[in-house]
Amino acid sequence: MTHPPGARDRFEAIYHAYYPVIHQYAARRTGSPEDTADVLSETFLTAWRRIADVPEGEHARLWLYGVARHVLANQRRAQSRRAGLTERLKDAWATRSDSGAAGLDHVREAFDGLSVHDREVLALACWEGLSGPEIGKVLGCTGTAARIRLHRARKRLASALGPATVEEEQAIVELRGENL
Repeated sequence: MTHPPGARDRFEAIYHAYYPVIHQYAARRTGSPEDTADVLSETFLTAWRRIADVPEGEHARLWLYGVARHVLANQRRAQSRRAGLTERLKDAWATRSDSGAAGLDHVREAFDGLSVHDREVLALACWEGLSGPEIGKVLGCTGTAARIRLHRARKRLASALGPATVEEEQAIVELRGENL
């Protein structure tokens, strides 16, 4: 990504001028310092990537508020999806065995039995919530290649887990739709 001359100086000026107010904005709307840091980093990363779109003067602050608002909305949606999927998976595993922990142990064993590459692509999709193209950037491959790797890793994990119950299948289908 190339930026026009002076873009770095302009970004640094915007960052130093508006970091405190955007930090306060995010801190008042998030539940933890970590979430606040995530909002700040995404907001200012967007500002850097779109530096040519950032308005001049005081309008930059309002633009940053708008970006932070969208980042917060995305963060809330992602948290809601993760919480819902976690509950559905817990319920599915609890019905699979006498103990939900035993079911999770089974998953951990199956996961640990996969190759390092399979574990990484699954972790990026499921734990980090990355899409196929995002996984591709992390792994240094195309989005298509990342989706193929993810598909194959999921098949190997499913094989290691054995047959799934109806509830597990439903949760897996929903999870696949979330990350691709």
